[in-house]
Amino acid sequence: MNTAAILDSRYSWLRLLITLAIATVANVGMWAIIVIMPAVEAEFGSGRAASSMPYTLTMVGFALGNLLIGRLVDRFGITLALIGAVAATASGYVLSTFAPTMAVLSLTHLLLGLGTAAGFGPLIADISHWFLRRRGIAVALVASGNYLSGAIWPTLLAGLLESGGWRMVYFALAAITVAVVIPLALLLRRRVPAEAYAASDAASALNARSTGMSARTLQWLLGLAGIGCCVAMSMPQVHIVAYCVGLGYGPAVGAEMLSLMLLGGVVSRILSGLAADRLGGVAILLIGSVLQCIALFFYLPFDGMVPLYLVSALFGLAQGGIVPSYALVVREYMPPKEAGARVGFVMMMTILGMALGGWMSGWIYDVTGNYQMAFINGIAWNGLNILIIGYLLMRSRPQKPSATPSIA
Repeated sequence: MNTAAILDSRYSWLRLLITLAIATVANVGMWAIIVIMPAVEAEFGSGRAASSMPYTLTMVGFALGNLLIGRLVDRFGITLALIGAVAATASGYVLSTFAPTMAVLSLTHLLLGLGTAAGFGPLIADISHWFLRRRGIAVALVASGNYLSGAIWPTLLAGLLESGGWRMVYFALAAITVAVVIPLALLLRRRVPAEAYAASDAASALNARSTGMSARTLQWLLGLAGIGCCVAMSMPQVHIVAYCVGLGYGPAVGAEMLSLMLLGGVVSRILSGLAADRLGGVAILLIGSVLQCIALFFYLPFDGMVPLYLVSALFGLAQGGIVPSYALVVREYMPPKEAGARVGFVMMMTILGMALGGWMSGWIYDVTGNYQMAFINGIAWNGLNILIIGYLLMRSRPQKPSATPSIA
């Protein structure tokens, strides 16, 4: 059977559009707490580290969800996984509105993050099975749903936040998630046919690459690299709104910078996906990591409003392609049938890096009274990531299969 009849087909691209729409709605749970953080901090009278805990536990739940839901996708398919995740997400939103303390609010965000995870790694793993020649751009576009969500929804909900407060925003998001994601998830009930799976496996074997390591060793190295890059990434993404409030520019300016950063990330993810189809995931991962480190340095000397807009846009353009590249590396170096679990694990580690970095930056701010050392801390973690990925690139080579499989 010709793989072109199923992989990279018209249906594959239609499925990609539906998946992107789901991701744009499902991922808003990851960004909601960043936008409301100043309001929550003021209401509960907490410090910056304490007010960062709901975000940190959101990301812990998001990390665990990528691993657990990824395994469910391998076994039951994406539709059932999404429906269950929507129930968890909506419950997290609603329960958060009744939280009497910051500690309780943090716990409800653990559930919120767990459900939100279905919109990231599991969707990426699912769409990767429907593409072969254009897998890089397909994965990048689905991953862009995460940033589109962060760029679009805070702006759309700004008026509701101002007039009705953060609880009203969360009630609205619960209703929107249920109303949009479940109907779209039902359109993804079709599973990858067995013959397409076999063809994809055969083609992947022809194009496979090796580092000379076991899959487990490579997976853990990628996970450590993911923590490093995302501790660095979290500093601007998580604290840009609070940073702008501290500088006297107000939360609206911070939200605009976050949106600009994330829109830059969308552009970066698309360009990186196109490039990855030619250069491979490891090379793109290294390029993105180096550019992110450079962009972080620019936050140190500049704190004026206009320079911060420019640096935020530059940061988004630099780092957007990093996280989806991890999924591409997994697909290039590891067995396709383990995609959901392997991608889920690596995504979990990157998100744990975001959680650690989000809390760590708030703690550093509480100790020092500013964000300068937090940026320096991010640069140091970024350096660890660059060392690991550079090492993997040096060891990378085409894998020679013992027999040439047929993909016709």
